[in-house]
Amino acid sequence: MTDTCIEFDDVVAGYKDFMILNNLSFKASKGSITLLLGPNGAGKSTALKALFGLLKLRQGRILLNGENIAGLSPKELLAKGVAFVPQGRNLFGQLTVWQNLELGGITLGMKTTHERIPEVLEFFPRVKERMNSMASALSGGEQKQLEIGRALLLRPKVILIDEPSIGLSPLVVQDVFRLLRKLASQGTTVLMVEQNVKSALKISDEAIALESGRLVLQKPASDLLADPNIERLFLGGAHAAPAATV
Repeated sequence: MTDTCIEFDDVVAGYKDFMILNNLSFKASKGSITLLLGPNGAGKSTALKALFGLLKLRQGRILLNGENIAGLSPKELLAKGVAFVPQGRNLFGQLTVWQNLELGGITLGMKTTHERIPEVLEFFPRVKERMNSMASALSGGEQKQLEIGRALLLRPKVILIDEPSIGLSPLVVQDVFRLLRKLASQGTTVLMVEQNVKSALKISDEAIALESGRLVLQKPASDLLADPNIERLFLGGAHAAPAATV
């Protein structure tokens, strides 16, 4: 877990003339969960979008296992083993669970996709039971699990996940966090943005705090969780959310 998987090197990025990431530099280790935290507007979600090729860099580099991936498209990054689970719901509501999974594996070809779907569904027994249901009929937690399952079809080496707990009950949040911890233990690198900071710190290896698109702190998640000033410094209103027990 000492090898660097992701590195931001002096990254500047934003929208039109408004820069959100301002000379951002940090590293995330292979097979670890790295949590990005900070107040609204700090640049957390923007960092994920920049890494996944959804935002053009104005300056700097983003390295994946030592390779500069700045300028690559999301399709090219998927081929390199990077999957992105964005904030909110991103399913085809009028298609079934099975059909949504098929679309998630479209770059693999149907034969490989159909071979992998049962393997992915083993992670999500509740979703497996509803394989023929419309995605819109699933609960919020089931929909989020389906989104993650769709990403897992590609057997990603890196998962970028933005606010996975939004709209989910504490019990479902526990399930999602346990899954992320399991994936990391199997070698997947996870870079996560999460409003439920205390719960996320419990399953994370490293914590990175951003402010105005700059790195202000990076330390082991366990150290930050034990800091009595954590709520005042980093949580803002998020500390009101109940901490899931993982």
